[in-house]
Amino acid sequence: MQEQQNIEWKESWKDEYLKWICGFANAQGGSIYIGKNDKGEVIGVSNSKKLLEDIPNKIKNTLGIIADINLLVAKNKEYIEIVVNPSSYPVNYKGEYHYRSGSTKQQLQGSALTEFLLSKTGIKWDAVTVDNFNVDDLDTESFDIFRKEALKSGRMTKTDLDISRKELLDKLGLMTNGKLKRAAIMLFHKNPECLVTGCFVKIGKFGKGADLKYQDELRGSLLSIADKVIDLIYLKYLKATISYDKDIRIETYPFPREGVREAIYNAIIHSNFADSIPIQIRIEDDAMYISNSCILPKGWSVDTLTSKHKSRPYNPDIANVFFRAGYVEIWGRGVEKICEACKIHKNPLPEYNLLGNDITVKFITNETSKASNIEKDNSFKNNYLQNDALDDALNDTLNDVLDDTLEDKIKRIIIERPQITQENIAKLLKVSRATIQRELKLMSNKGVIKRVGGKRFGEWKVISNTLENNYLQNDALNDALNGTLNDVLDDALEDKIKRIIIERPQITQENIAKLLKVSKRTIQRELKRMSNKGVIKRVGGKRFGEWKV
Repeated sequence: MQEQQNIEWKESWKDEYLKWICGFANAQGGSIYIGKNDKGEVIGVSNSKKLLEDIPNKIKNTLGIIADINLLVAKNKEYIEIVVNPSSYPVNYKGEYHYRSGSTKQQLQGSALTEFLLSKTGIKWDAVTVDNFNVDDLDTESFDIFRKEALKSGRMTKTDLDISRKELLDKLGLMTNGKLKRAAIMLFHKNPECLVTGCFVKIGKFGKGADLKYQDELRGSLLSIADKVIDLIYLKYLKATISYDKDIRIETYPFPREGVREAIYNAIIHSNFADSIPIQIRIEDDAMYISNSCILPKGWSVDTLTSKHKSRPYNPDIANVFFRAGYVEIWGRGVEKICEACKIHKNPLPEYNLLGNDITVKFITNETSKASNIEKDNSFKNNYLQNDALDDALNDTLNDVLDDTLEDKIKRIIIERPQITQENIAKLLKVSRATIQRELKLMSNKGVIKRVGGKRFGEWKVISNTLENNYLQNDALNDALNGTLNDVLDDALEDKIKRIIIERPQITQENIAKLLKVSKRTIQRELKRMSNKGVIKRVGGKRFGEWKV
């Protein structure tokens, strides 16, 4: 008989061999022979009677299992056989979990230990109950988010939701014997990191290589993170390419919103949070990477994920709540939906990469966005000035007037938007930035304009406001600057307000005005316009309410 996966030979007994017995019990079982050398030859033991008494007691007292101990004889030499059956529950040796793999013994740690314990007990990681937490510790806003989304999705009725927190958690399967499950804390607690380190989402905008431009960490309950993360990415981290179909403005983002949404929600419900690593979203000009720690079902690979398969979420209780809220379907169609979204948006199919315990999905920009990135010098025109009237007015009329009327054009723009940058004036008038800098200096020296405040938060003031008749009487240019220019810069103001609201939903109109260095009246007018467009809405009263994008 040869030494193999379920057979081990030892010349004499040592208490450390309890680890080998532990490993056999946690695997497929096996036998240890005491009194055989490495070649499998019987060399015998001198204290067989004592070993027959000691070994069973040590196995029982240390490992909590029963093993068969047999005395065998070969060539007039006695040796011991220890037969270990596979255990249906996890067996540990002084807190250590050992496992027999091939012809070696391994101590399980980290995610491997987590997976082993879950497979043995049948209890999923997010279903483990926790002590020292009760329903009153959970976050009101997170319950409000869930009730609103679950009702909107149609997967729960108003009657289902109009119950106490405790009853709702019980209905969602987030309590066992009156105790909250780990999933309940992660979904509804304002600070789930007090229980699970790394339970948040990290977003970073990168330039070339390792150049990190700016970043955010979305912390809080998983429901509050899910409620904010997509808008934060699309309002702060991505720029849309603007085009027009007649009078209809069309915004095209570099990545499909529905596909990104599905990928992030999938990362949340499948993430192995036991690794204490947050979900990470890296955004570059031509790609977006969404990564999370994971443990794939046994036998699964990236090919399994990208083909048709059953839904097997790593965190079933979290997945169930996301399903009720309408965030996911739980049909194993996540990757399929992401690919469909990319096709509709004319993006290349996403790329999946599995490295160790980390899985990453890579989105690649569509062709429109790639072209926009290549022509960065013309990005302002590409994004905002796709308007025939303005193009014609600027191309035809402005190029035909004398150089001294450039001063009048700049004054008109400054009157409309005192905080406009030199770069944007240059792009509007289709001249170089150096030309604008030279003209502004000349106008300042002549006393026509002056700069009030610093470079970042200051503004221009027109001192002399006599505009040439040929400029004022040009209807095409007037219409272009009054209409399209206002729309362009109003859109920029709208984006700024949306970003502020996402970061601080309860911010006052006065504080928005202070942050953006404009009048409160301007903010009131803009908020009203955005509300009428359906871009934002006010939830609650003036004093305790908040804005929602």
